[in-house]
Amino acid sequence: MATSAAPAPQRAGIDDPPGTTEHENRSAAADPASGATGDDTAGRATAVAPDLGADRSGLAPPRARVERHRPAWVSLPLRFVLPALIIAAWWIGSATGALSPQVLAGPPKVWSALLELARNGQLTDFALASFTRAALGVALGVAVGMALGLLAGLSSLGEELVDSTLQIVRAVPFLALVPLFIAWFGIDELYKVLLIAVATVAPMYAYTYLGVRNVDRKMVEAARGFGLTGVRLVAEVILPAALPGVLMALRVCLSISITGLIAAEQVGTTEGVGYLVTLAQEYNRTDYMVLCVVLYALLGLVFDGAVRLVERLAMPWRRQVAMR
Repeated sequence: MATSAAPAPQRAGIDDPPGTTEHENRSAAADPASGATGDDTAGRATAVAPDLGADRSGLAPPRARVERHRPAWVSLPLRFVLPALIIAAWWIGSATGALSPQVLAGPPKVWSALLELARNGQLTDFALASFTRAALGVALGVAVGMALGLLAGLSSLGEELVDSTLQIVRAVPFLALVPLFIAWFGIDELYKVLLIAVATVAPMYAYTYLGVRNVDRKMVEAARGFGLTGVRLVAEVILPAALPGVLMALRVCLSISITGLIAAEQVGTTEGVGYLVTLAQEYNRTDYMVLCVVLYALLGLVFDGAVRLVERLAMPWRRQVAMR
C-alpha cells in the first residue's frame, strides 16, 4: 500500500507576511501527518529569528536634521574681532610713537576730522554724492552686463555677436579710458557714471554668462514640457537657477565700483569723497586721507550688506550649507 509523502515544512523568510512563521509552526505541531514535531519547527524558527534581529539591530535609526544657529549676541561680535584688533594695533602704534603722524594719523585725529566735517555738513554731502554716483554707475553697468550675459548664454548667435567684444572690454583696464572719457563726455556727472558703468559691465557679463550656461538642461526641458517658453522660461527657471552666479557678479561689481569712483572723482569734482582726497593731498592732511579710506570702506560695507540681504531673501537655503 503506497503511502503519500508528507509535504515538507516551508522555511520562514524575510519576505513572508507578519505572523506566517508562527501560524505554520502551530499547524505543523498540530498535524501529526506532517512528520515534523513542534520542537523541530520551533528550532528552525529560533535559528532564523537571531539573523533577523541582528539585521534590525545593525541599522541606525534616522536622525532628524536639526539646524544649529549661533546666537546673535555671539555671531555679531565675532564679525568685529579682527577689525577691532587692527584698530587697537593702530591706536597703540600712534600713541607710542611707532607710527609718525606725518605718515599715518592716529585714531583720535581721524575722529576729530570726522567731527569737523560732520559739524559743517560736508560729510553728509560728500558721502551722498559719492553714493549716488556709484549707485547710478553700478545700476547701468549691471543692467547692460546682465542683458548681454543672458543673450550670449541663451543663444549661440548672441554669443558670436557680443562675446568677443566683451572680452576685449574686460581685458582693457578701465583706468586707461579716463582721458578718453574726459575728452568724449567732459568732466561732468555723465563721465563719472559712465566710467563706473564700464568698470562693472564686464564682470557682470562674465558671471551671468557662466551662470546661464551652467543651468541643468534637464530642468529647462522639464519646464518646457509644462508649457514655459520665452520670457517666462527665462524669468521663472533660468534666472533663479543662475542666481548664485548673478549675485556673486553683483558683489564683484560693487567692489570694482569703489575703484572706479575714486578714479572718477579725482577730476572736475567739487563734492564727493574723491574731492576730499584731493584736498587732503594738497594740504598734506593725513587725518583726512585716512578718513577718506574709512569712508570708502564704509561704503563698501553698505554695498556688501545689501547683497547679503538679497541673498538671504532670494536663497534662504544657502545658510544651511555652511558649517556652524
